[in-house]
Amino acid sequence: MFAELDTPSVLIDMDITENNVIKYQKYCDRNNLELRPHIKTHKIPAIAKLQLSSGAVGITCQKISEAEAMISEGGIEDILITYNILGPAKLLRLRKLADKVNLSVVADNSECIRGLSETFATASRPLPVLVECDTGSERCGVTSPEAAAVLAAEIGCLPGLTFKGLMTYPAAGQGKKIQEFLESAKFLIEDAGQSVLVVSSGGSPDMWKADMVPVATEYRIGTYVYNDRSLQSRGVCGWADCALTVLATVVSAPTKNRAIIDAGSKVLTSDLFGLTGHGHVLGQPDLKIDNLSEEHGRIISESPTGLFVGQRIRIVPNHACVVTNMLDSVILVRGKKILGLQKIPARGKVW
Repeated sequence: MFAELDTPSVLIDMDITENNVIKYQKYCDRNNLELRPHIKTHKIPAIAKLQLSSGAVGITCQKISEAEAMISEGGIEDILITYNILGPAKLLRLRKLADKVNLSVVADNSECIRGLSETFATASRPLPVLVECDTGSERCGVTSPEAAAVLAAEIGCLPGLTFKGLMTYPAAGQGKKIQEFLESAKFLIEDAGQSVLVVSSGGSPDMWKADMVPVATEYRIGTYVYNDRSLQSRGVCGWADCALTVLATVVSAPTKNRAIIDAGSKVLTSDLFGLTGHGHVLGQPDLKIDNLSEEHGRIISESPTGLFVGQRIRIVPNHACVVTNMLDSVILVRGKKILGLQKIPARGKVW
């Protein structure tokens, strides 16, 4: 299949992508959740516009450079950046970005919001800021509802800023804990006289359980657009829902039980997510990609692999988001039809 394509290549099936987008938008609509997809998975403005045209209220970016790349083609007007922004250079770029789109940011500490305030004190409109809350993932975020209320009050008093709401990147499977934290923080903030306009939660692993946190008003989600092996292993999707695959060629078959493909860690990535092996070979579940070096992937099997030199295989990677960031472009397809090359404008945008 796709014998005319060079390998390793990343294929994006647009039929599956569009179905994933529409299906989850319908879920959010049924549950009165605004959808704000995270573009870190695809990093492509055209796919962001597909998400917006299907009903998303805006997009989520992790870094300023991602947001800059996403608006380069126009048509994207509302962006939330979910990362503490520090330093004069980044803050200057943030100020310029705010002149082009409806921009919101998050923060979890006083130093961050003071820098935002100094930068936006003379802006024509205040910068909306959400307080990031650690509801169990132990990454960024204030660690108690009381701390969220204190930081919200500080934001409300600083020039150039306006308090908008709460945001969390939650741990999977902790809906009750997340609800209790955010509900308590919301009550404390509102009791002190501020409005909580947005409560933003997210995460692909719990995407079909988002309604279990009813205090949330919007949901941020990235991987759902393509899906991957990590989500399939959690029962979130099936293999037929995985839009991103890696097309690889068998370059060596030294033994009956071992073969080598031309996709290594520079394409499939080394992310495991607790799984065994580095991807799922479609149609051949008995094969295991057990080892990666930079340019080689090793496939083994207890029985003969059946693979031969020159054979093409397609792999669902463990983590689609990182694969996207490995290449300058992907190849769009619909089933067996090749649509063409698609550049990834936000690839490598990490600052």
